[in-house]
Amino acid sequence: MLNAKHLAKLRRGVAAWNKWREVNTKVRPDLSEANLSETNLRGANLSGAYLYKANLSEANLSGAYLYKANLRGANLSGAYLTEADLSGAQLNGANLSEANLFRADLRHAYLHLTDLRRADLREADLSRAHLSRVDPREADHSEVVFRMEHVSGANLSGANLNGANLNGANLSGADLSGANLSGAHLGRALVLETNLEGADLTDCSVYGISVWNAKLNEETKQSNLIITPYDTPAIQVDSLEVAQFVYLLLNNAKIRDVIDTIGKKAVLILGRFTPERKVVLDAIREELRKRDYLPILFDFEKPSSKTTVETVSTLAHMARFVIADLTDAKSILQELQAIVPFNPSVAVQPLLLASQEEPGMFDFIRRFPWVLDTHRYTDQKTLLKELGEVVTAPAQAKVKELSRK
Repeated sequence: MLNAKHLAKLRRGVAAWNKWREVNTKVRPDLSEANLSETNLRGANLSGAYLYKANLSEANLSGAYLYKANLRGANLSGAYLTEADLSGAQLNGANLSEANLFRADLRHAYLHLTDLRRADLREADLSRAHLSRVDPREADHSEVVFRMEHVSGANLSGANLNGANLNGANLSGADLSGANLSGAHLGRALVLETNLEGADLTDCSVYGISVWNAKLNEETKQSNLIITPYDTPAIQVDSLEVAQFVYLLLNNAKIRDVIDTIGKKAVLILGRFTPERKVVLDAIREELRKRDYLPILFDFEKPSSKTTVETVSTLAHMARFVIADLTDAKSILQELQAIVPFNPSVAVQPLLLASQEEPGMFDFIRRFPWVLDTHRYTDQKTLLKELGEVVTAPAQAKVKELSRK
């Protein structure tokens, strides 16, 4: 319920209000349903305040402290919230349409079903914010703002999110159609990932966007993504990952050179990453660099998984040839089984310490014609000395042989 005394204190001005808050630190102001439209609250300390269904339309809240404030169902349309601290705030069902949230801090804020249409969220920090659909089982049905909780998430259609930090934000089910995501960051924050499952990204401007490990699913709408700046002819694609790749190809001539270089010089090195074996693999890598190759080292000490197999298969597809040290082999055999049968154009040069026998399961790998005879070496020094003659030269010769076929 609105506390008339609290409202009267706020109307005396921000300076007096902030001084009162400093003295009364344990009081949580209740300004629920207060009419504060067009009020100047710049820099006001409203942290933890109850502003449930308050009318703050076109109010000046620039630099205001709204940490963990309850703004459920509040009307903030057209409000100025530049550099405001809204971290941890409850904004469920709030109307933030056309609000200016430039550089606002919205970390951990709850914006379920929030209306953010055409809001200016440039460089705003929305990392780990919650903008997803509300679970009807968890919703507070006493509040009108949750009537549509089972229909859609936050409405960000047409919002300006240029340069916004969305790392780890939960945007599942959010409507981002027509939003400007240019320069936005959609990567990992700590161990969290941006959740875009079921989100609508139709017609979004994604020029310069950074997407790392974002969660997408079949319900995520990614059609007509614009990858070019506002003042240039529009080029549209239907995938965030493709958007980044096509943009790089169009705007960075060096990328094409990189792709060509990978195909000609990349060498995938496989082996055990125990302290003793890692020394040998690192030495091979350094020697390959001296010989103008591009070595790619893959760590098989980590638990093998579907993702691991897919990763090593992708790397093998890009490589000129593969060097596989079978010494103390474990999961490397499993990875070779995923690589060799399906990459007939990629030569594989096995290595093995002379004191060891080939693993029994290696018979399956050896029978493929693009797998060279296993080179046995007595020690690291000898291996490096002979690397060009007995490893890279035969591998290159095999690559040329395979290309002719």
